[in-house]
Amino acid sequence: MYSRSLTLAIAGSIAWALLAGAAVAAAAVVAPGKESNEVARGAYLARIGDCEFCHTAPNGKPFAGGRAIATAFGVIYSINITPDRDTGIGQWSEQDFYKAMHTGISRDGSHLYPAFPYPWFTKVTRADVDAIKAYLDTVTPVAQDDKPNRLPWVLRWREELFGWNALFFDEGEYKNDAAQSAQWNRGAYLVQGLAHCGACHTPDNWLGGTKHSDAFEGGSAGLHWAAPGLGVNIRDGVGGWSAAQIVEYLRTGANAKSASAGPMSDVVMNSTQYLSDADLNAIAFFLKNRPNDRAKSPPKTAALGTEALAHGQALYLDNCTGCHNPDGRGVPKVFPPLTGSAAIQTDNPGTVIHVVLAGSKMAAPSSLPTGLSMPGFGWKLDDREIADVLNYTRHAWGNRAPLVDAETVAAVRKDIEPSDRPSRDSGSTTHPDAPVNRANP
Repeated sequence: MYSRSLTLAIAGSIAWALLAGAAVAAAAVVAPGKESNEVARGAYLARIGDCEFCHTAPNGKPFAGGRAIATAFGVIYSINITPDRDTGIGQWSEQDFYKAMHTGISRDGSHLYPAFPYPWFTKVTRADVDAIKAYLDTVTPVAQDDKPNRLPWVLRWREELFGWNALFFDEGEYKNDAAQSAQWNRGAYLVQGLAHCGACHTPDNWLGGTKHSDAFEGGSAGLHWAAPGLGVNIRDGVGGWSAAQIVEYLRTGANAKSASAGPMSDVVMNSTQYLSDADLNAIAFFLKNRPNDRAKSPPKTAALGTEALAHGQALYLDNCTGCHNPDGRGVPKVFPPLTGSAAIQTDNPGTVIHVVLAGSKMAAPSSLPTGLSMPGFGWKLDDREIADVLNYTRHAWGNRAPLVDAETVAAVRKDIEPSDRPSRDSGSTTHPDAPVNRANP
């Protein structure tokens, strides 16, 4: 009896061991699958947020920081978000990361500058933030110290951001609008949250706070880059765009209405081209169906003098018609139209001045063989000539926009042609290390 009991006990122990081993093996098979799904979802969400671009210096290692972000108050450098334990976020917990995304407070308790768009990321759900953290934990660690920001001494005291947050920051995750469809809510969640579209396409006040009362009516995308409106306006919005054209633009950087330039080309190349069809359609649906979206009256502009108009037209015929055609209609999906273009008609002429001076390369999504380039004319045309040709394009073919003066062109030229670069007579272009900004200061 004892022997049989012992045998049964041994057999039972072996059986339990086998069962336990099987359970562990099963867990080992299932858990990595769950983890890999979470990491893959986090990688996709990081694409929506354009995290890699902002946290990677030109020619730098991915996510190691060091990209210069221009603000109205100075230059801020993005931080290292690789899982390096000493110089990155390798010691950050999920809660630390969520707190930074949700409240703008770093692991050490210091305030983050809102060049990191936590005023938008606060709307991202905890589950999505955790997925992004799970993905970042898998990227290659890079030992690289963060660069010191170039700010006036008074702005280096981060505690003063407590007051800024009290005035301009509304903390809280996105809440679905029960009166709207699931597609509308998904679009609103992306546009107002992780994609942080309003960080550029909504104007700021003089302290860098977002003017939510003027949501998506156009803003700044950085030093001399204007972001047009995303509302119902025909002149400087997407009111004349179909939802399909919005999707096409976000997927490829061009459509029959416009073509991307500058920071928006970076957004397409590094972020929106990778979004799913469902998410792109949700974004377009939301933008086309925003409640309280309002049209603006055309601007009251000074009359363009006959001499300046004739001079601008002559310059246009000599320099621009080869691509954009005499009627300004361009070639669909090849050379963007100037007729009815929101980029041409924005109140802030920074983008068109920038492009004419230094040129611009369109986005080159992975689905297309190459992007198109517009050459810069800063080497060829002086400030008055550029103002005249721009004023012609901003008033021809039914376009309407405020006049551009030579002094404004000169200010842009000064900022995009650093002193260590060739002068306009040598065909200068934008400095490769020039700071960019697609977020609030």
